[in-house]
Amino acid sequence: MNVKIKRVDKSLPLPKYETDGSVGFDLLCRESAEIAPHSIVLIPANVIVETPPGYMLMVCLRSSTPRKFGLMMTQGVGIVDNDYCGEADELKIQVYNFTDEPVTIEKGSRIAQGVFVRVDTAKWHEVDQMSASSRGGFGSTDR
Repeated sequence: MNVKIKRVDKSLPLPKYETDGSVGFDLLCRESAEIAPHSIVLIPANVIVETPPGYMLMVCLRSSTPRKFGLMMTQGVGIVDNDYCGEADELKIQVYNFTDEPVTIEKGSRIAQGVFVRVDTAKWHEVDQMSASSRGGFGSTDR
């Protein structure tokens, strides 16, 4: 898949897949940031990405980020639409410092990753009754 990408700070490398088996590419912090305890900050990820039609770009934390830095994504995962690719649309990583101490992230740190996910747009067909019977609610299979 060919994807158009623009770096904001050309002194930082393009995102890359670290191994042949990686499905996510690492995003780098464009600038150092200090995140106060129990606060939310947007960290610029240095790239503007033109996600191909039929895909979305999902942004997730790297699995080591909570343990190493005491940070988590407030919304759990970021979803980047196809039309978020203008000159001012740099990807940003929204993080929450869940520790009681300030956390410093250095420029170039890898704290998040991007994954392209194939998507489709639903065409709604409204009905008055669903054809399947109800199977229960949350946790209903843990009887």
